[in-house]
Amino acid sequence: MTFLAATATTDPATNIATLLPLAGILAVTLWALGYAAACATSPFARCNRCGGRGKTLTARGHLKRFCRRCKGTGLRLRWGRRLFNALHHFFGAAR
Repeated sequence: MTFLAATATTDPATNIATLLPLAGILAVTLWALGYAAACATSPFARCNRCGGRGKTLTARGHLKRFCRRCKGTGLRLRWGRRLFNALHHFFGAAR
């Protein structure tokens, strides 16, 4: 009959398997905090359609029309800032 000693040794693969999800959670948390800081410091970003120019140009470079998406400003509100504003209005209305 063999007796197994009660030791605290673990399999190294088990340690890696528990550290990978924690590293992923940490990475997502750091990204979310960084994006929240970016939304707080600069809530506007360049418009995706016009590239921040605010207008659509013809092939010769003349003004065709102002961008409809950004209404000629060249800026758009970030989706994180939209979410923050919606939550702020929702919970602010409860007061």
